[in-house]
Amino acid sequence: MAALLRNFAGNSWIETGRTFANVNPVNGTKVCDVSEADAATVAHAVAAARRAVEGDWGRMGDAERAALLRKVADRMEARFDDFLAAEIADTGKSQSQARTIDIPRGAANFRIFADLIRAYPNESYEMTTPDGAGALNYSVRRPLGVVAVIAPWNLPLLLLTWKVAPAMAAGNAVIAKPSEETPSTATLLAEVMQEVGIPAGAFNLVHGFGPGSAGELLTTHPGVDAITFTGESRTGTAIMKAAADRVKPISFELGGKNPAVIFADCDFDATVEGMARAVFTNCGQVCMCTERVYVERPIFDRFVRALKEKAEALVLGRPEDAGVDTGPLISAGHRDKVLSYFRLAAEEGAAVVTGGGTPRFGDDRDDGFFVQPTIWTGLGDDARVCREEIFGPVCHIAPFDSEEEAIARANDTDYGLCASIWTQNLSRGHRVARRIEAGLVWVNSWYLRDLRTPFGGVKLSGIGREGGVHSLNFYSEPSNICIKL
Repeated sequence: MAALLRNFAGNSWIETGRTFANVNPVNGTKVCDVSEADAATVAHAVAAARRAVEGDWGRMGDAERAALLRKVADRMEARFDDFLAAEIADTGKSQSQARTIDIPRGAANFRIFADLIRAYPNESYEMTTPDGAGALNYSVRRPLGVVAVIAPWNLPLLLLTWKVAPAMAAGNAVIAKPSEETPSTATLLAEVMQEVGIPAGAFNLVHGFGPGSAGELLTTHPGVDAITFTGESRTGTAIMKAAADRVKPISFELGGKNPAVIFADCDFDATVEGMARAVFTNCGQVCMCTERVYVERPIFDRFVRALKEKAEALVLGRPEDAGVDTGPLISAGHRDKVLSYFRLAAEEGAAVVTGGGTPRFGDDRDDGFFVQPTIWTGLGDDARVCREEIFGPVCHIAPFDSEEEAIARANDTDYGLCASIWTQNLSRGHRVARRIEAGLVWVNSWYLRDLRTPFGGVKLSGIGREGGVHSLNFYSEPSNICIKL
């Protein structure tokens, strides 16, 4: 990995003279330095993107554009080991997860949307007119223009490409700003764009922070036509205010406090296995992870014991070590946030089933950002740890006595990203799923995704939908053409 990660705009690499450190969360050591974009760099990226939209990139047909995006996917796969090493260095996540999910999906996103843009339909309607000659209406779709893509740190390559691929497939030029915590794979993606011949300005990259840095400079720039963001709700609110002055299109996938509802007739072993994944995957740092678990009373005690065993069987450690399935939190700041909720849970009277602290390794990992997988019981639904998104390997488990109670408690939240329901009663599964206030509801599974389906949240969990044509619908605008015959 390079000693300095640079910005990329108009097919040129840019250093600003101001840097920040990229830190390895496994042991707190510095991975590399990162050049922080200043106002001039952001302005240069916006201007380059505008030239691309109005130039070669904007004049390309769908087939030619799709062929280039497939080359991006091919080149990412050819550099698989580079992307893998960069993703692990930035996040500390297990090698098995990055190897089987993050890097393959990053490349696959470009192929998926390259294929979809070729099959993207327009509308056509014949109409009658008073003179009897008729008229023909048909729609065409045009790209939005310059799109700011702001990606999070938890699945940095996967979620960046999930936005960049459809935006570019639709003909937009993008300016990507990865999280300051995870800049490496985004920089590699810029290298790939240059290597395969993506026209100058169609893909640009700026590094930095949010307020007072690249994020704010980008979202407030008048030359940016649309903004897409995945991250916490508070940041989404700030971006929404910035976009309001020019009524820019926005697409937000924000936070969650996701519930699971487990009925006594569930397949118990499959449910415990599924919930262990739903709570602890990626150290709980997935927007779809479950932090509120409601279990029907007849199996409550048994379920708590079973999930406790799963939590205590998790192996924490280095990404490259065999058998490791749980890494550190992303940063010292985020670890401190999660630990503050550990303290708050104790203050609120929670019973700690397992965890509640930090592990000790006796080596340099003690300088990293690990926390213990943690389960609580005994709190009411008004407790802060049951209402605020923690984004760590934690959950609170509570009993319920009726279907109506479970639905009401699952919906008693300011968020609405996703939920899961566990029951072998098919009618109940359908019935309850329709009443859950969330953008995505699983029955007897978790994280099972068909990438053609709509994905997004309600309430504080977001605005808009991503996935398949739903992504393409956001990144392009329809215009109707009416021909009088």
